[in-house]
Amino acid sequence: MTFSPWPPELAERYRVQGLWTGETFDDVLRARAGDPDIASRIAVVDIDRRLTYAELHQRVDRLAAGLHCLGLRPGDRVLLQIPNRVAYVETVFALFRARLLPVFGLPAHREAELVGIARSAEAAAIVAPGVHEGFDHRALAETVAAQVDSVRHLIDVDDLETLFADPVDHGRADPSGLAFLQLSGGSTGVPKLIPRTHDDYLYSVRRSNEVCGVTDATVYMATLPVAHNFPMSSPGILGAMYAGGTIALTASPTPSVAWELVERERVTMTGLVPPLARLWTETAERGATFDISSLETVQVGGARCPDELARRIGPALGVRLQQVFGMAEGLVCYTRLDDPLQEVCTTQGAPMSDQDELRLVDEDGDPVTSGPGFLETQGPYTIRGYWKGAGADSFAPDGWYRTGDVVEFIDRGNLIVRGRGGDRVNRGGEKVSAEQLEEQLLTHPGVRDAIVVAVADAYLGERTCAYVIPENPDDPPNLAGIRRFVREGGLAEWKLPDTVKVVEQFPETGVGKVSRKKLRAILAG
Repeated sequence: MTFSPWPPELAERYRVQGLWTGETFDDVLRARAGDPDIASRIAVVDIDRRLTYAELHQRVDRLAAGLHCLGLRPGDRVLLQIPNRVAYVETVFALFRARLLPVFGLPAHREAELVGIARSAEAAAIVAPGVHEGFDHRALAETVAAQVDSVRHLIDVDDLETLFADPVDHGRADPSGLAFLQLSGGSTGVPKLIPRTHDDYLYSVRRSNEVCGVTDATVYMATLPVAHNFPMSSPGILGAMYAGGTIALTASPTPSVAWELVERERVTMTGLVPPLARLWTETAERGATFDISSLETVQVGGARCPDELARRIGPALGVRLQQVFGMAEGLVCYTRLDDPLQEVCTTQGAPMSDQDELRLVDEDGDPVTSGPGFLETQGPYTIRGYWKGAGADSFAPDGWYRTGDVVEFIDRGNLIVRGRGGDRVNRGGEKVSAEQLEEQLLTHPGVRDAIVVAVADAYLGERTCAYVIPENPDDPPNLAGIRRFVREGGLAEWKLPDTVKVVEQFPETGVGKVSRKKLRAILAG
């Protein structure tokens, strides 16, 4: 089996309660384009293009037919590596209409990640731009295809219209079946694939809209890479579409680019990671050069937002802050729009659904009754297993998802994220696997041994530090050389170490194991 279904009794409960409604993503677009009050509204816009709901529906119809003409068939997986632009939305919904399964890669992924993802998904096609921001994605796609036998087609997202064909009837997807595959931000090198169904993910979108106050007047700007779960569905671009609002896509998150789109399109909501929120806040405190007064809500998630920054965001940007804590595997927590300011600034919210079940355990899996503990959860939009059974140890024997996050609850039910339990660096919302980076460093001819740890950082939350024992102590590798070597090894830019420390040996625990805890303590000192 490719994915683990919810236990029958839970699935029935979610349907009876009206959480799973039997709706598909294609149903959503068809309904909006077929509504005379919505069809002529702008559905999606970037710096160069804009489409109404009716226009988007028509283009999706023709692109879906073109994908069918290529020989792609329902259930085939299609790996996407598309930047924030209108074509992203066109492509995703064309795949939904053709009953193909998007696999949401990121523009920043490189060979090491993409080969692993494509193999795991058995991708039949890759959709990517030609050259984007100076990087040749077409050449990268060709490199991946040469190593993955299942890849039959390379599609240039800059030239989609060459595929357009007369619409055909693709049939309707099974709402309880797979809709797409997301990527985990877990501790292993190649991201695990997260199977999401129409039923579970659309419940997450609808409930997010209710909690976040999304309406047909909302203009949601995807500031972060849109393939991430946060800008996709919390409430994200899918929430805006579900409500009949407008999706805006900025090519760059920097204020000089993003704020121009905010001003032009009168954006009302967006989501940021803490380092970006700090940049926006500091820029605004110096005096904004664009009119961003349309912004009503700025969400911050992806990593713990420092309390001092949280207190500055609202006054600096003239917005309401909403903290978000969640994961692509499911559970999403929000501070509520009417929460006291103190809780908005110091907690990461409460579960959005009254059907979210949470428990805290210690390192042995025993219940924690007070204080922080490892968070485990189950619910109507939290998966029961990864694609093809990968990462089975991320799930408890009863199917609850082990998030790996250490949290504690305050009296009113909001939670505070205290950190991570695994060997993972949360670098400004992007997750770096210590294990993967260590494996790459150990192939360096000048490195005898290496260990990667997280270092607290006021800007990114955490940075990556690599401790290395050199082969030749008289000629140790330097940071520039290490970063170049890792980059050439095919890892994404955010996974390159920020710091390299050369040491003679590693501290050890009482049983002779390398102690990351001791290394972190050394850094803290």
